[in-house]
Amino acid sequence: MSLKFGKFLIVSSFFLVSLHMFAADSHNLVVDSAANTTDQQAYCAYIMEQAEAQRDLLRTPAAMAGMTQPETGLPLQLVGGASVGLSAIKKAGLTMEAARKNCELYRATTAAQQDTLYALPSLEKEALRNRLVLIERASKSLDALIEKTSKMVEAQNATQLMLFSLQTTRIKLDADRADTQLKIGALYTPPLSDKPLKDLVAEKQTSERAEQRAQDKLNRQNNWDVALSVGVHQQVNPVAQGTQPYGAVSINYNLASRAIDRHLDRTAQAYTEWKKVQEGDVVRNLEVLRQQLVESVAVQEAKRQSLQVESKQIGKSLELVGNPDTSAAFDFNNQLTAVQLLLEIETGDASFRIDRLREYLAKNY
Repeated sequence: MSLKFGKFLIVSSFFLVSLHMFAADSHNLVVDSAANTTDQQAYCAYIMEQAEAQRDLLRTPAAMAGMTQPETGLPLQLVGGASVGLSAIKKAGLTMEAARKNCELYRATTAAQQDTLYALPSLEKEALRNRLVLIERASKSLDALIEKTSKMVEAQNATQLMLFSLQTTRIKLDADRADTQLKIGALYTPPLSDKPLKDLVAEKQTSERAEQRAQDKLNRQNNWDVALSVGVHQQVNPVAQGTQPYGAVSINYNLASRAIDRHLDRTAQAYTEWKKVQEGDVVRNLEVLRQQLVESVAVQEAKRQSLQVESKQIGKSLELVGNPDTSAAFDFNNQLTAVQLLLEIETGDASFRIDRLREYLAKNY
C-alpha cells in the first residue's frame, strides 16, 4: 500500500504541475490563426492523454503481493490481494474534468492573446493601405500639373527649373509609396476575431474561474478516503492446507481538512487577483493596449491640428496668387500646389488613424 501511495503522489503532482504550465508561459505565444488552432489541438491532445493515464491509474485496483509474519513466533505467510479507494475513483472523474477545463482555458487564453498582440499591427496596416490610396490620389493631381507645365515649357512659357521642382515632388511621392509598401509587407497580421476584445478577455476569465473550481474540487479529495482491500494469505513454513481469504475496510480523514479548504479557497481568489495584474497576461495587456490607443489618438490629434494650420497658410497663399499671369506667379503656384498635395496626404493619414483608433476603442472597451 505504501509503495502505491507514494507512486500516486508523484504522478498526481506531475499532472497538477502540467495543468498549470501554460499559465506561466502563455504571454510568450505568438501564433497565427491556423497555427493557433493547431497549437490548441496539440496542447489539448497532450493534456487529455495525460489525464486519461492518471484516470486509469486512479480507478484501477492495485494488486499486492508479499510476505508477512503477523506476530513473533508465528509462521510466515504469503499474502496476495487487491485494494481500491473510493476517493481515488472519484478523483479519476475529477481529473478528467480538470483537464477539460484546462483545455478550454488554454483555448480562451490564446484566442484573446492573439487579438491583443496583433491589434496595433492590424490597425497600422489599415492606415498604411489608406495612405497608399492618398498617395495615388496626390500622384494623379501632380501628374496633371506636370503635364500642364511640360506643355508650357514646350511653348517657352515656363522654364525647365519650374518643371524640375514638380518632378522632385513626384520623386518624393514615389519614395513614400515604396516605403509604405515595404512597411505593409513587413507587418504580419493574422485574421483576427470579430468579437470585441473585452468579450474575449471575459471568456478567458470565466474559463479561468471554471478551471480553478475544477482544481479545487480535485485537491479537496485528498482530505478523505475509504479504501477496500481483499485477498488471501497462505502459511509458508510449515505449509498449511488451503488459503485463507481476508478483507479490510479503512477510513482516512485529514483532521486539518477545514483549514486546508480555507487555504484552497484563498488560493483560487489569489490566483484571480494575480492574473489581473500579471505582466504579459491578457487582462493586463488589454489595459496596456488601451493606454497605447488613447496616447496614439492624442498624438495624431496634435499632428492633424498642426497640419491643418499649415494647410490654411498654403490655402491663403494660393488665394493671393489667384490665376497666375506671369512665369514667376505660375512657378510659385506650382510650388504651393505641390506642398498642398503633400500636406493632404499627411492630414488624410492622421484623420484616418484618429477615426479608426476611436472606432476600435469604442468597440473593444
